[in-house]
Amino acid sequence: MRKPFLTSAISAAALVLTSCGGGGGSNDFGGTPSPSPAPSPTPAPTTPPTGTGGLFTAPAQRSLTVTDVQTIIAQAVSEAQARNLPSVIAVVDRVGNVLAVFDMNGSNNNSSEITISNRQIGGLASPADLVGLQGQQVPAAAAAIAKAVTGAYLSSSGNAFSSRTASQITQEHFPPAPTTVGLESGPLFGVQFSQLPCSDLSQRFNMAGGVGSLIGPKRSPLGLAADPGGFPIYKDGVVVGGIGVMGDGDYGFDNNILDIDVDDEEAVALAGIQGFAPPASITANRISVDGTSLRFSDMVVSDLSPLQSNFAAINNSVGSLSTVQGYTNGPIIAGTAYGTEASGIRAATAAEFTNSDAFVLTDGTGANRFPIRGGTDSAAVTTPLTATEVRAVLEEAFKVLSRSRAQIRQPLDSRMQATVSVVDTHGQILGIVRSPDGPIFGTDVSLQKARTAAFFSNAVAGQQLLATPVFANLANVPSHVQRVRTFLGDPNALTGTVAFADRSGGNLSRPYFPDGEVGRPPGPLSIEQSEKFSPFAVGLQLDLVFPNIVQHVGHVRSGGASADTGPQCTEIPTIAGTGGQNRLSNGIQIFPGSVPIYRGDTLIGGIGVSGDGIDQDDMVSFLGLHNAGLRVGGIGNAAKAIRADNVVVDLGNANVRLRYVSCPFAPFLDTAEQNVCEGL
Repeated sequence: MRKPFLTSAISAAALVLTSCGGGGGSNDFGGTPSPSPAPSPTPAPTTPPTGTGGLFTAPAQRSLTVTDVQTIIAQAVSEAQARNLPSVIAVVDRVGNVLAVFDMNGSNNNSSEITISNRQIGGLASPADLVGLQGQQVPAAAAAIAKAVTGAYLSSSGNAFSSRTASQITQEHFPPAPTTVGLESGPLFGVQFSQLPCSDLSQRFNMAGGVGSLIGPKRSPLGLAADPGGFPIYKDGVVVGGIGVMGDGDYGFDNNILDIDVDDEEAVALAGIQGFAPPASITANRISVDGTSLRFSDMVVSDLSPLQSNFAAINNSVGSLSTVQGYTNGPIIAGTAYGTEASGIRAATAAEFTNSDAFVLTDGTGANRFPIRGGTDSAAVTTPLTATEVRAVLEEAFKVLSRSRAQIRQPLDSRMQATVSVVDTHGQILGIVRSPDGPIFGTDVSLQKARTAAFFSNAVAGQQLLATPVFANLANVPSHVQRVRTFLGDPNALTGTVAFADRSGGNLSRPYFPDGEVGRPPGPLSIEQSEKFSPFAVGLQLDLVFPNIVQHVGHVRSGGASADTGPQCTEIPTIAGTGGQNRLSNGIQIFPGSVPIYRGDTLIGGIGVSGDGIDQDDMVSFLGLHNAGLRVGGIGNAAKAIRADNVVVDLGNANVRLRYVSCPFAPFLDTAEQNVCEGL
């Protein structure tokens, strides 16, 4: 039986792990609108000042109090009692700090196990047919925290998304339903494997407390969740956190968006956020992608029992607060206000970034965690990126972002908000900048994207993947190299001869190639058999981090008795002279929004953008880099001759070209300019 592998493999993993440290839909949450005349912006557009900012309004600084958290938990518990669903309930703040985990009597508590869904494209799988994380057992508290983080991280003052929304946008077809087979994959296909417990960007909770223990953004024990039962929490129209509920023993996803589920976990979470719900005008069902409305909740307020909000009446009787290794000491704590130094994300100073709208990540003592700097890869690159060049790329990308019409924000004609990351060929972070209200998930994802583009365009990509250990016959990274070379008919693939954007690698990561066309072969970076695909079994993206997840789950389950995964994802070889750094230290991403950076024909880094529509993200990375090259000279996008969209895959009865970037139609608020990426 493979089902309990995560339990039995922990001791082995401790010995094995010596250094744990685009394709898809045309839309980060949607993409190119139908080619019709762009609506006139309201209010009338204005030309943004060069480098001076002033185009965004930062969200008000609000936070959850201890009393707020008590009320949220009590309301959720009362609904769980009414439904006879003993549950684990987690509450986090906007930057992922776990404020409380409440374990109801009789629940699958954090020392017990819940099961990751074994549902595949081909139906429910037998134990012998399970792949990836399918059928594995994990602590219920880990799943509840992941759901809460998902609600908080995917949301902003302009959009409120739930874990049900996440389910809708991460599957093999969009929207997922029996009648949509043949459509492209979800726009955020692969986002579930971000915010990973091994990420070198995501902060860790200090179980001993002390200064900095609440600095965010924090990691999630299982990445982002596709299982309904996670919602964002709001105060005064501002997202301040999230709630996650785990009670039914199955950590899954909704593969049929066309029906309405009676979901008890979702009802419990919905009860919890009463009085803390997002404005109705920004919930996911008010936002459409390619004409399809997103889904926020299948349960509604009228489904709920009368609310009970007295925490004292349930604490230590109906259940109790729980300690979760690596996430909470037990007692309820207050949340931090996003935008303050204590939250780990704040407005940049003029010395840090010239645009006054910019936000940066901070260490809690006033220092920028990732100040702009030059490349660290002089041993591999003759002329690495300079600090001046990195600044130009970040600033020019931020200018493009500031002018761009958002895909996922309300009201219509809001400005795009996102995070921009730049790395060198070693994957070292050279700078990160955010707009004031970009969703938190985009911070880690933009870094994944930048590193992915730089890695797969690197001459050492194939060599390093081949040198990655196979993990217990369940995560076979090296196998993907030969699959790529055979699939592309190119024995030199992954040796730096082709410039790969995340959109290109995403094409190769789908369970059908071309994306969505049932009956076609799986992409070589996907799982080998399309019918075994699920959001918990996607191919190389998971194979790279599977050992890290295994080790972390064991750490949580054991209460710290077994070692945690290090702050470095993947087991690809480390880089000599870097103190153990590898090029993919927070994993890879497989939906669009990044391009590699070149000096002439030499790869020197990557830029990644995340937080809005994937076409918008593509445009900001591609145009931002192009404009930076015009500004400082010497750097720019890959030459057209080596871009991945020159690669044509012979499928026998069809030839299919990979894609590089896709920019949205009429994307700017200050001009009616169209086809803004054409010819560059």
